[in-house]
Amino acid sequence: MLRRCLLFVVVAACGPRTKVKPPAPPEDPKLDIADEWVDPEIDYPRGIKRTDADRTAALNNASAKPIVIEHATVMTAAGVTYEDGTVVLDGGAITYVGRDAPDPPAGAMVIDGTGLYVTPGIIDAHSHLGVYPSPSAAAHGDGNEATSPITAQIRVVDAYWPEDPQIPRALAGGVTTALILPGSANLIGGHGYTVQMKTAATAEEVRFPGAPDSIKMACGENPKRVYADKGGPSTRMGEYAVLRAAFAEAAAYSAKLRGYERSRALWLRKRERAAELDAARKPGVKQIDVVGAPEPVARDLKLETLAAILRGEILVQIHCYKSSDIARMVELADEFGFAIRSFHHALEAYKVRDLLVAHDIAINTWADWYGFKMESFDGIPENAGLFAESGGRATIHSDSAIGIQRLNQEAGKARAAARDAGIDITEDAALRWITANPAWVLGIDDVTGTLEVGKRADVTVWSGDPFSVYTQAQLVVIAGEVAYDRAQGRARTDYELGNSAGDRGGAP
Repeated sequence: MLRRCLLFVVVAACGPRTKVKPPAPPEDPKLDIADEWVDPEIDYPRGIKRTDADRTAALNNASAKPIVIEHATVMTAAGVTYEDGTVVLDGGAITYVGRDAPDPPAGAMVIDGTGLYVTPGIIDAHSHLGVYPSPSAAAHGDGNEATSPITAQIRVVDAYWPEDPQIPRALAGGVTTALILPGSANLIGGHGYTVQMKTAATAEEVRFPGAPDSIKMACGENPKRVYADKGGPSTRMGEYAVLRAAFAEAAAYSAKLRGYERSRALWLRKRERAAELDAARKPGVKQIDVVGAPEPVARDLKLETLAAILRGEILVQIHCYKSSDIARMVELADEFGFAIRSFHHALEAYKVRDLLVAHDIAINTWADWYGFKMESFDGIPENAGLFAESGGRATIHSDSAIGIQRLNQEAGKARAAARDAGIDITEDAALRWITANPAWVLGIDDVTGTLEVGKRADVTVWSGDPFSVYTQAQLVVIAGEVAYDRAQGRARTDYELGNSAGDRGGAP
């Protein structure tokens, strides 16, 4: 009995063993909140982007009562002159131009134009009124931000003073519109501002509705003189090197923006697809992994402007005198792929007029200014006439608070010089130098610059032939409203000596 029990014990001890699993550790908690698809764009405020007034706003003015000017010599600047003609203005636009006077609209102001001449309002494509106002003082000098050769981010609208006492004087000279530009200290001086030539309390009140943006550039003597002692450039070589570097940097900035836009568009498509897959996800299926959004490019106002130039979104206006500089600037524009709208001053444009005509570049010049600095010594009074003879678009500008008061006479002088040289410039063509052509330079020729039905009611009524030194503007209408009436005298601003409440000052 004892042996059997021992055997049992031995067998039991030597048999197969049962493995015992250790207790499982507790499961790690799973986060049931998914990461968000966060778009960093919302963390980069872009500021309030101002939207220009719609271009059609230039043709509508509910405050403008009907005006009929009849029995006048109507010079349209569109190829036709009407003797004993009639112009009808209504609601801010021109509703009739021709010989057969229609019945005047109800309540119209009817003006007997016998002996008078009617033209489009004069447009000055180069002015510094409001940024170099009167009286001339350092406190008033806001035309040049001469702290860096490239200040593309500067905007004239931020400095324009619409109560400049020079404005009523320009208006009395028949001017209805002007492009106000920064000065020429900088290679790229900033954004211009197209204004209606009238006084107001704020700059926005006189903005020309829908006018496109312009940028002021310069070359030659002025920038190298200003920056020779400020770290350069001090030579023309340096000027073009700085300009190329600026546009190369802008091209790189533009490439970064385009790359970011492509990356963000792809990210948005991925996010949308992820949302679709997550919505159809079965229980237990892993959620779509989050992909980080691309970081937006930091905003740079200077490079933003230069990039817009490269995209052709800004009209390029260039201060330039010498033919050699003009040609180099055209080459620079071709190199970086942007267009030049107009060369301003351009006293040697006659030497390279074929180049400019081929590129459809206008010139803004004077009738007979020359010799006031080295780069102006080869200016000739036939410049505008020669340029026009070659098929170019010439304009006569002022660049002067005095010259803007008699641009009609300046156009007359330029025409006379051309005719003396055997260049046949018609009255209509000469009138276009101060109306239709500068309207094109400003990018508003579809709404103003000529007397045609459907265009804006910007009109000047003259006492006689507008090219005569004896002629004065009798009536100036802006957007269908009388802005100046010589019979009532020129309105004074609040900043003129001898002014008093209600005093119109009868001075011309």
